[in-house]
Amino acid sequence: MTPHTDDFAWLESLDDAAALDWVAAQNAATRAQLDTDPRFADLQASILANLRDTRQIPFFAEHDGWLYNFHQDDAHPRGVYRRTTLDSYRANAQDWQTVIDIDQLAADEEVDWYLDGVSHYTLQPTRVLLSLTPGGSDASVSREYDLSAGAFVAGGFAFPYGKNHIAWRDLDSVFVCPAWDDSQLTRAGYPREVWLLQRGQSWADAQPLLQLDEEAMMVAAWRFLDAANPLAAGAITAFDIIEASDSFYSKTYYLLNGYSLIALPLPPRAEIEAYSHGDLIVKLAEDWHFAGKHYAAGSLLAVACAADSGQVGRIQPLLLPGARQSVEMVEATLDLLAIIVIDNVKSRLDTLRWADGHWQPHANPLPQGGVIEFADQPWHSNLLYYSYSDFLTPAGLYRLDLLAGGQPEVLRQQPAAFDASGYVATQYHASAPDGTAIPYFVVHRAGLTQDGNAPTLLYGYGGFEVPMMPYYMDNFGPQWLEKGGVFAVANIRGGGEFGPAWHQAAQGVNRQVSFDDFIAVAEDLIARGITRPRRLGIEGGSNGGLLVGACLTQRPELFHAVVCEVPLLDMLRYTQLLAGASWVDEYGDPSDPAERAALAAYSPYHHVRGDTTYPLALFTTSSKDDRVHPAHARKMVARLQALGHDALLFETEGGGHGGNTGQAQTAEELARVLVYLYRQLMD
Repeated sequence: MTPHTDDFAWLESLDDAAALDWVAAQNAATRAQLDTDPRFADLQASILANLRDTRQIPFFAEHDGWLYNFHQDDAHPRGVYRRTTLDSYRANAQDWQTVIDIDQLAADEEVDWYLDGVSHYTLQPTRVLLSLTPGGSDASVSREYDLSAGAFVAGGFAFPYGKNHIAWRDLDSVFVCPAWDDSQLTRAGYPREVWLLQRGQSWADAQPLLQLDEEAMMVAAWRFLDAANPLAAGAITAFDIIEASDSFYSKTYYLLNGYSLIALPLPPRAEIEAYSHGDLIVKLAEDWHFAGKHYAAGSLLAVACAADSGQVGRIQPLLLPGARQSVEMVEATLDLLAIIVIDNVKSRLDTLRWADGHWQPHANPLPQGGVIEFADQPWHSNLLYYSYSDFLTPAGLYRLDLLAGGQPEVLRQQPAAFDASGYVATQYHASAPDGTAIPYFVVHRAGLTQDGNAPTLLYGYGGFEVPMMPYYMDNFGPQWLEKGGVFAVANIRGGGEFGPAWHQAAQGVNRQVSFDDFIAVAEDLIARGITRPRRLGIEGGSNGGLLVGACLTQRPELFHAVVCEVPLLDMLRYTQLLAGASWVDEYGDPSDPAERAALAAYSPYHHVRGDTTYPLALFTTSSKDDRVHPAHARKMVARLQALGHDALLFETEGGGHGGNTGQAQTAEELARVLVYLYRQLMD
């Protein structure tokens, strides 16, 4: 069916026959253009071989002496959850024991299961809650599994399909935020209720704890265990938290004492990152005035908080990031806090040790200049597993006892995907229209002739305070850099590279700032002679899809390729589509006249014109995406085509928003994108 009007609302249907036929026709047309390219099959095979390379690091979570890992290969495309010992891992003995076979489970139950998550009960980690999703959607079912027995627990915890939040409280009770019935949902489609369910108890007898208004965003609940306490029976301090979010960034934290809720006196824009030695470790996204003192946005604080009354005592500032710094992540070990700090878009690790009633600086040997990511922190220990990498350095997995001293132990090193000795990664800065310096990285062959002829792919995100850090070019190294391509990553406002102010500068009605920053980086690449519009492509997914969609409609002459993945594009109806209502804090509310005007000023779907020339763009989405509706991509392509422009759409049946699918589909999708980029920028 070919649309002939400007009204493409019918493409919002997920089961309408005409909409599905239209999507199928688009997929066929895209396959005809890209999958038939002679390079496609070889690319797909090469990427799949890289994904299945047994030398790739099997990252794990350590529980009670076992190292647990999720693994996919040709024999197990859906994957297996498996375990081994540290000694075997060190020896690379490959004697993994399978504890859950998702392929076998899918076959036995005749359901398209994929593994969405495994939640071990901390004090008896062979008991887990499995989250299983059909086709890769955000919604899932949760069922209790006994790893020792290799079976689901008879009469154990089990919850229906939905965007539920389920968390262990203790071995015989769980916090349940249900989302399997419309009455349980906020307008954004997330849970608005919290219940406490005991083992063996019927749902009718569960204890209700909190119900939010439908206009709120969502609620979640969990238990903090203070690892600093001795493990003697009954000695562990438990801090039960309920997080009630009015919007994406505004929330109230409650302490659960018995069945009573005590509101904690934290500001609305604050995140509780950890709990240790009776301290809540809190990151501020706004200034906080409390008890006559001022704490600046971006600060990391240790807030002493009584686990029975919620009463706040001592507040110790732990870290106040500078203008080009931010706190990314915190882990609480037995005696220390491990804090990843982003410093000019590179990582460093700060460690603090509890001594004499407060937190004190503690030296650690970790390097700086690349990207540090926590891989695991085992319960009741000072062990830290982490990875370190950069654009040209494959990730290494390291083990470090933060208190014992000495150097980290190298457990595994990811194999090099290409010889990086002939390449360089450089940080530049572009000047935004308001004069702000916007950092970006460029990776290319050393000695690049800056004649404006290098095929260049610019990647960006710029939203939700998410930083874009350097990452190893495992597939784009051999498939892009070695073929003469240049890769660039923009650290635009809206992201989290430099803390709350960097994010908030492009939030809500100021969204255009992100797009202006990204365009400034593109223009800087051209001004430096690295590339030119005929050789410049852009790519982004989700919020990054909105970014590149806006740049496509605002500056179409600047690019020759646009890869727009699982995007938001209709910004006047986004709140009506799936989880869109949860992002009003980020983008603004189209029901508010002033905010609607700001959204209408850039909404990509509404700015496609018939009298403008656009580059051929590739839009991708998934019919199982229950976060960002596939109609965004569908409608954008339909409007482009209706106005006489060529545009490509490919919609997968599985994978969802996060691409939770098998390796073969991952390889196919990346090969298709690469062929598109070759044709648009290199040929």
